[in-house]
Amino acid sequence: MELFTNLSHEEQAQLLKFPAYISLLAANLDGELDAVEKNAAIELTHIRSYKSDEVLSGFYREVEKNFEETITNIDAQLPQDKDAREIEIMENLGKIELILSKLGYSYSKKMHESMRTFKNHVSNAHGNILERFVIPIPIKGITE
Repeated sequence: MELFTNLSHEEQAQLLKFPAYISLLAANLDGELDAVEKNAAIELTHIRSYKSDEVLSGFYREVEKNFEETITNIDAQLPQDKDAREIEIMENLGKIELILSKLGYSYSKKMHESMRTFKNHVSNAHGNILERFVIPIPIKGITE
């Protein structure tokens, strides 16, 4: 990841956890990451590794290499209590935000937009499955 050469190895490793923490935050509505939400995050990470903003594609290729293991490990290490989970997730996202600030405004802006849509995708994972089952074809204004 050429862009990240000014980051330490520890900072690079922490930044690669960004999608996992965003996914866990999105899934924390009910206090846990379930299989549907986890699979939605894994699937989106894979898609973004080849279909994302050119500036972010290298990032997502690196994230994808260990994403399932990363999200599983982070989830297991988080507290079980919903509020405590959210606090710890937010603390880690704050640390990642400091790292991201070292990469410049343009990159940070693209990353924030990407993470916003990532969070929305995981948040809507259950709805997407229900919509596909009830209305299996895309209908503008209903499923799109």
